[in-house]
Amino acid sequence: MDTAELTQMVTREVLARLQGLGGAGGGATCARADICSACGRCVVAREETVRQFVRSGASRISTSGGIGKVAQDLALMIDHTLLKPEATEKQVENLCREAMEYGFCSVCVNPWFVPLCSKVLRRSGVKVCTVIGFPLGATTSDTKAYETRNVIGEGAHECDMVINIGALKSGDDSLVEKDIRGVVRAAGGNTVVKVILETCLLTNDEKVKACELAKRAGADFVKTSTGFSSGGATAEDIALMRKTVGEEMGVKASGGVRSREDAEKMVKAGATRIGASASVKIVSGKGAGGEKY
Repeated sequence: MDTAELTQMVTREVLARLQGLGGAGGGATCARADICSACGRCVVAREETVRQFVRSGASRISTSGGIGKVAQDLALMIDHTLLKPEATEKQVENLCREAMEYGFCSVCVNPWFVPLCSKVLRRSGVKVCTVIGFPLGATTSDTKAYETRNVIGEGAHECDMVINIGALKSGDDSLVEKDIRGVVRAAGGNTVVKVILETCLLTNDEKVKACELAKRAGADFVKTSTGFSSGGATAEDIALMRKTVGEEMGVKASGGVRSREDAEKMVKAGATRIGASASVKIVSGKGAGGEKY
């Protein structure tokens, strides 16, 4: 490894630690509703708008493949995300190559791809992020803890877990807290854990309770959505989550951020990360609708 490569890797690591980095896809987006559905391409197409989000407090920006060259200071805050179930090894390898080429902070992939990403990204300084109990959150606590230990052993640096939604709605708070705490303990203190609430399925009282349990269990972030359910983030949910967890935890808005105005509302409401993605067809104006991840 030459001096320039080492310097770049150390710089990326220092900035990552200072920013308190988390996982799958946090950040800001400024997508125009008429051509995009929160794809993250605005880090290239509308760079100054993204910089405004960063100055407002966003610490991570999500993108998806094929966005092109990104300014280095912005790239260091990007989670390069591909969680589609039909993603192939070739696509994930390309995701990693883009992350290295453009200096992205991390790639966020499904657990099966962690070893591949770890191998491709070895010594690059780019983080590997993955998901736990995703996207339903209905696996057992032991399964989630095992999955966490397993992916960390295979090279993951960051984990986004989905809460046991059914247990929360059944009033079994102790199980929900145990579920989260098990992942936090399995992470061992060196891996950032973000707790996905799936807010579209919860009442306001349940959202507050989930945030309280995540905070009590020692998680680093609370996050609105998986992107695979019936709805995504709202400014109202972000404000409620921020009010509940205070300033000690990160709050990530994910899902349904489809315009610059949406993103600004999320940041103003208290989000420190905004995650979003959409199909390349939407970005290029050749189709309609968005993809989950």
